[in-house]
Amino acid sequence: MSITIYGIKNCDTMKKARTWLDGHGVAYSFHDYKAEGIERARLVKWAKEVGWETLLNRAGTTFRKLDDADKDKLTETKAIALMLAQPSMIKRPVLDLGGKLLVGFKPEIYAKTVK
Repeated sequence: MSITIYGIKNCDTMKKARTWLDGHGVAYSFHDYKAEGIERARLVKWAKEVGWETLLNRAGTTFRKLDDADKDKLTETKAIALMLAQPSMIKRPVLDLGGKLLVGFKPEIYAKTVK
């Protein structure tokens, strides 16, 4: 099984998730979507799987700095456009286990799900 962790290199939560994976001997590849970008098709697929509301990082500074007009009446299409334009609005990490996605980092969930 190929595991990929998506996120931003300098994010504290990403560092915790990668440290957890490393400490448990889990092999993975890392995709920095701030540096490498993210494809619309992948975001659409993730949104269908976990819901765009789960995927959109509303707690981050990038989202909080948006104009109210951009924050109001969010739809999946609008949220995906925002995440494509500014990938730091994607909640992180996104761990792709090759058939299952985990969004965010909770050690207890990783322990149950990541083998």
